[in-house]
Amino acid sequence: MALTALGGLGIFLAGMIIMTDSLKALAGDHLRSVLMRFTRTPASGAVTGALCTAVIQSSSATTVTAVSFVGAELMSFSSALGIIFGANLGTTITGWMVALIGFKFQLGSAILPVVFLGVLLKLLGSGRWSGWGMVLVGFGLLFVGLDLMQDSLGELLGNIEFEKLPGDTFTGRILLLIFGLGFTLITRSSSAGVAATLTALFAGVIEFEQAAALVIGMDLGTSFTAWIAAIGGSVGARRTGLSHVLFNCLTAIGALLLITPYVWFWQVVSPGMLTGEAEISLVAFHTLFNFLSVLAIVPFTPAFARMIERMIPDPSGAFIDKLDPTLLDKPALALSAVQSVVEPLFENLLLHVRVLLEGTSLELKNLADIKRALNQTRVYVDQIHLTTGDGADWHRLLATIHTLDHLQRLHERCEEDGYRAVAASEADSFADQYTLLVETIRTVTTCIRDHNWKPAQLAAIEAMKQIDESVELERDKIILSVGIGVLDMSAGTLHLEAIRWLQRVSHHLSSITTHQWEANLAAGGDP
Repeated sequence: MALTALGGLGIFLAGMIIMTDSLKALAGDHLRSVLMRFTRTPASGAVTGALCTAVIQSSSATTVTAVSFVGAELMSFSSALGIIFGANLGTTITGWMVALIGFKFQLGSAILPVVFLGVLLKLLGSGRWSGWGMVLVGFGLLFVGLDLMQDSLGELLGNIEFEKLPGDTFTGRILLLIFGLGFTLITRSSSAGVAATLTALFAGVIEFEQAAALVIGMDLGTSFTAWIAAIGGSVGARRTGLSHVLFNCLTAIGALLLITPYVWFWQVVSPGMLTGEAEISLVAFHTLFNFLSVLAIVPFTPAFARMIERMIPDPSGAFIDKLDPTLLDKPALALSAVQSVVEPLFENLLLHVRVLLEGTSLELKNLADIKRALNQTRVYVDQIHLTTGDGADWHRLLATIHTLDHLQRLHERCEEDGYRAVAASEADSFADQYTLLVETIRTVTTCIRDHNWKPAQLAAIEAMKQIDESVELERDKIILSVGIGVLDMSAGTLHLEAIRWLQRVSHHLSSITTHQWEANLAAGGDP
């Protein structure tokens, strides 16, 4: 009987896996586009997360998708929170299927033709028909496994020593919660755990309060899949994973406190409900505590997000903390905020160039942090909408967009072409250009700190002109050296790339300082 119960659980799990994977494959890009499109507010994100989870029957799949979106910077952390909140609510649909269809209709062997039909569609159909065939196979196996669990647990009823189960005390509920958590971590499916709990409750093996504690633990277990998926990911992905764990922990605490009032309510309103319709009462409890937790947290999403951000700080946040979304309605102020971000980003990139050229041990910000800050600044600027009729602000916006473009390319010079800078610093033939660029960077850095862009622009343009003039001569010398055998092709190519690196960096310096001077002038600065 015990083996039959385990086999029934295994078949149920197999059905859940087949159905979920098939639904995910059918949903495909539609699921991802829906998650991306309808997450503008925490409330819409929660509804979207709940509906997507209900469709694909996997809260873990929904939350892991959200984590991956945040990690790939396709979705902001705050947008993903709504999805996280709604996913648990969507997964309760499995319990309703089990309680309303599995127990009420006693499908048993009657569902087997559905499995056969699904296999036929898989074998004979193609495209989406084949996919829907596997959905039917998984759906049918759910109830075949459920039927096996029901029969075996009913026969086991007389052999269970109830006094050895954790009693209906607070400690007992905690122990059952931990057991439910462990079950979900092992099976990777809270839906299977809820189905097994419903079956045990239907058979009279456990009491309602024990079943409620188990379901709470299983609900909590789903969050660890997202947390595991986020380990080693980006800051946003780790924040999303932690959010799911903390939200589910808060939900579990609230649900534990809700058990007693919930039981009392039914004893007053309908005394026979918890015994005659125990499985319906349990599914309703599962849905209720998830719904109440979403209802309670959504209004406080910004505060919750700030708490998570403090727990997992973003190193790039030091750059972009002045990009206040509330300023977007006032373009002049928003552009000033961008200016205050651009200056330290430019200065840090110049420090990276100096380290590459001089090998000095200056304190540097991580290039990945600078890249994230640049990307987030570009997203912010993309929300500032002006027209040619907006006068100085329009010219300031265009200058800022140019600046960000060159900063991005200067970042690429630092990130991808570092070996070329080393080659330039080590080549005696580039000593003049190398020295000129280093001195120009020092001058520009000083000007940035003084918010004085005109001398920075003049110094950068002069350096660019001198380096441009020498490039053709140096290129001819290098090619000649390769031709007479002083340099081999490999060394010659490296020298050519090095001089090209110096030239490109000087052009970026000239362009950035020019556009920053223009932006400062448009803002009313000293010409």
